[in-house]
Amino acid sequence: MAQYWVVEGKSTEVHFHEALDENEEWVGPFADYQAAKREWANRAGTAIVKSEIHYRIERIDPDGPPACTD
Repeated sequence: MAQYWVVEGKSTEVHFHEALDENEEWVGPFADYQAAKREWANRAGTAIVKSEIHYRIERIDPDGPPACTD
């Protein structure tokens, strides 16, 4: 069964393609995407003043490779 994680990290741009450092915080796991998205929205909404901090949702499936969902 897939699990979802909210990942916080510093990035050079909003699409989170390039991390500034290796220090990411992983929050979870969440049983479904909607629960992860609620946590993502809560964290992203409080970090507006910190423009270098970005959040994404990662889907981890033990039967397949990790995939970035958001």
